[in-house]
Amino acid sequence: MKGLGIVPNWQKKEEVKKMVERIVAFCRQNDVDVYLAASEEAVPLGGIETIPAEAFAGIVDIVIVLGGDGTILRAARRFSGMNLPLLGVNLGQMGFLAEVEPPNLEKALQKILAGNYKAEHRLMLSARVIRDGRPVSEHTALNDIVISKGQSSRIIYLDTYVNDKHLETYPSDGIIIATPTGSTGYSLSAGGPIVNPALDVMIITPICPHLLHHRSVIVDSSERVSIHPWTRQIDVTMTVDGQLAFTLMDEDIIQVTRAPLTTPLVQLQGSDFYSLLHRKLAKVIHREPERV
Repeated sequence: MKGLGIVPNWQKKEEVKKMVERIVAFCRQNDVDVYLAASEEAVPLGGIETIPAEAFAGIVDIVIVLGGDGTILRAARRFSGMNLPLLGVNLGQMGFLAEVEPPNLEKALQKILAGNYKAEHRLMLSARVIRDGRPVSEHTALNDIVISKGQSSRIIYLDTYVNDKHLETYPSDGIIIATPTGSTGYSLSAGGPIVNPALDVMIITPICPHLLHHRSVIVDSSERVSIHPWTRQIDVTMTVDGQLAFTLMDEDIIQVTRAPLTTPLVQLQGSDFYSLLHRKLAKVIHREPERV
């Protein structure tokens, strides 16, 4: 093993410091190089070299991401094209994308050192906004592309096409085009199905549709989904992985296709999607409500 890279969410400062110290201690004991991604928010830590994340290519085998699903989604876009497997350590709440919970960190690192893991390549989406016949914005997403209305209480209408064939016009609050990885995110909250990430499909889910027969539709990842929103007098936004936003104009066309890149996520030996799903859903069921 050449080395391990670490990308933390520094908003969780105290948790991150403890986790980094544990990783550094393990790497020292096992003669493995370890590097911390440089960041303006980074807290100075001894015993670890800090370098730009872009320099990880060629010197690390795996990038350890410390945080919640949002941190992993940012890392997925940041490292797209570098083919570096990401190992998520859950410092958030649900952590559907994270393979490891903090108490099991050293056990997971030992499996990685022994080669008892695989990189599971997750489908990504490519979204283009076409305005006046030319692309004005292009983005890549691991979870989903969402087109939704702003502050207005009025519904929007979304003409939806698959391979230029009219699928449906959705009167709704918006629409989600999700990957199987993103099927456990916003799409699930909007009533969409949970889909095994090994499948090469896209999920189209309307948000609060105003017709009862409107349900999610699953299409092959080789197909092209085009959305034509009616935006007159209503603010409409395209959101990428819930993190990047682009304001749409009337007559814009949003084209969503399979991206040419994938995100490799580390799957440890003995782990599988259905066991992970069971643990995460059980966590939701048994979570105590916050006291106000």
